[in-house]
Amino acid sequence: MNQHSTAPYEKLGGEPTVRRLVDHFYRIMDESPRAATIRAMHARDLGPMREKLVDYLVGWLGGPPRYHARPDAKCIVSAHTPYSIGRAESDQWMDCMREALSATGVSDELRALIEPAFDRVAKGLQNR
Repeated sequence: MNQHSTAPYEKLGGEPTVRRLVDHFYRIMDESPRAATIRAMHARDLGPMREKLVDYLVGWLGGPPRYHARPDAKCIVSAHTPYSIGRAESDQWMDCMREALSATGVSDELRALIEPAFDRVAKGLQNR
């Protein structure tokens, strides 16, 4: 497979890197006062959500579509409908993800590819 057809999932380093990214993301969200609003939207135990996000991102980035095989899989929009998500919440999520991408050591080239996609998803979940 040539470099241009390789999915971001492979360029990132596959599941081990996705898992590290998600671990950093939730650690940052859990510890940062700047993310208090979005942290409050989550259960006290972030373990189950970590696994869901790993599964979702693996497929979203071009790896195996594991999330959609889960019995608890939902459309990403409907999964977030119960929460009041505006620009502030979307920005908090993106701040955590940017910091997690940095902490994971994702290359600038790959970040330039996936950060705008993450941002579109975060903005697309705004419902107020």
